[in-house]
Amino acid sequence: MTEARKKPRNRFHVLRLVGTVAAMFVFGFALVPLYDVLCDITGLNGRSSNGFAAAESSEPRQVDTSRTITVEIVTTVNSGAPWDFEAVTERLELHPGEFVTARVTASNREQRAKTVQAVPSVLPYKAARYVHKTACFCFDQQPFEAGQTREMPVVFTVDPELPAEVDTVTMSYTLFELTDTAAKGR
Repeated sequence: MTEARKKPRNRFHVLRLVGTVAAMFVFGFALVPLYDVLCDITGLNGRSSNGFAAAESSEPRQVDTSRTITVEIVTTVNSGAPWDFEAVTERLELHPGEFVTARVTASNREQRAKTVQAVPSVLPYKAARYVHKTACFCFDQQPFEAGQTREMPVVFTVDPELPAEVDTVTMSYTLFELTDTAAKGR
């Protein structure tokens, strides 16, 4: 192949590679908003677009006393950090539409202040859009002093529209340490 024919071909490949890198860069920035939309639509990570707003509505909810739902609270600590994180209320029964409060405790076993945040998840996934939280420790970062233990509530209801075949809902919380990230944000 001659030099004259190689130059346009090389230029084409370079432009194609630069375009691919640019597309990957744009896609990387778009992942966070896309993930948020996916979570809102599917209810992944315990989030749904109608969840928080519906729970705060001023309309009185009708409690379905003909049905009982079992709610399990499961807690884990990400990557074995030196934290104690346990559900005080591990299991409760409620009627759909009834507001209840569950509690968890978290303890910072280190000798320095830490900041953490819990990431929620609801199983089965189809139940996530029916769990409405009005107050939750998972909404905000939680600063802890060295050795501090705190009890934290989650106030929620299960919508009466929850499909009839779902009689048990698991609310799972994973605790992540954000101390370095929180310090940078100040």
